[in-house]
Amino acid sequence: MYVNNQKKVEKMEQDFKLQGSIVALVTPFKSDKSIDYNSLEKLIEIQIQSQTNAIVMCGTTGETATMTDNEFAEIIGFAAKKINKRIPMIVGCGSNSTQKTIENVQVATENGADALLIVSPFYNKPMPDGIYHHYKAIAQVSTKPIILYNVPGRTCKAIPVETVIKLATDFENIVGIKEAGSDLNVIMELVARRPQNFKIYSGDDNLAFPSIILGADGCISVAANVFPKDFSLMINASLKHDLKTATELHYKYLRLMNLNFIESSPMPVKTILSMMGLIEEEFRLPMYKMENQQNRDILKKEILNLKII
Repeated sequence: MYVNNQKKVEKMEQDFKLQGSIVALVTPFKSDKSIDYNSLEKLIEIQIQSQTNAIVMCGTTGETATMTDNEFAEIIGFAAKKINKRIPMIVGCGSNSTQKTIENVQVATENGADALLIVSPFYNKPMPDGIYHHYKAIAQVSTKPIILYNVPGRTCKAIPVETVIKLATDFENIVGIKEAGSDLNVIMELVARRPQNFKIYSGDDNLAFPSIILGADGCISVAANVFPKDFSLMINASLKHDLKTATELHYKYLRLMNLNFIESSPMPVKTILSMMGLIEEEFRLPMYKMENQQNRDILKKEILNLKII
């Protein structure tokens, strides 16, 4: 097993016990497309006060692919200061370039990340050996816990379960996976075969409840942007096997969880947050405002029905 700093990695493994509701936070923009730090501070505080267990900055939902290098460093530092270690901050660092990912890891580490979320390389479509060696190169330089991110709907290439297990076994600082392949069979196989202490987080809100009942540790969520308190309650009830509470909340919000993907995410979730008066309805190209008025009407009807607005 490779360890680049035995004491650091051993402590990392002992300390990384994160379970629960983890929000993949949106990045609010102003009308001039600059980052709206005032709104971001409010969103962070809402999450913490709603008992969210951790925040992911600079994930897919945060439109990170549109950020400059300076903005990437700046927003991480800003969030770290506002969160102030009250809950963990996980930073999305993935790229389709291994070297760029390593550079992102270094920037995130220097600016206060507690852990790193690293998506499988997109566009290049590497084979399993390439995926393994990509993460190996990152693990060998990282002093922070690494969470793999499997989302074949965006990357066009799944991380095979065999590769996940090999990475989790070979590198103690690879501590978990966000599994967003919409397949409970994969969740079950990971639960059955994972090394001790390796965490599994659902990346699909609508599968979070059943995934946790099957042995997963939580969810990295889009929906938690909109109803963070109830989402946290649902996830933590699931972890405690309080099936009555978890089932009620799962079905109460199931339609909305699915509607967050009625058009490409994060367009629906940011549209809802705008309807709630929390952010401006602004995106960075190539993301744009929802183009289907009927979809907007469906979203509004659902959040009115749930008394979110």
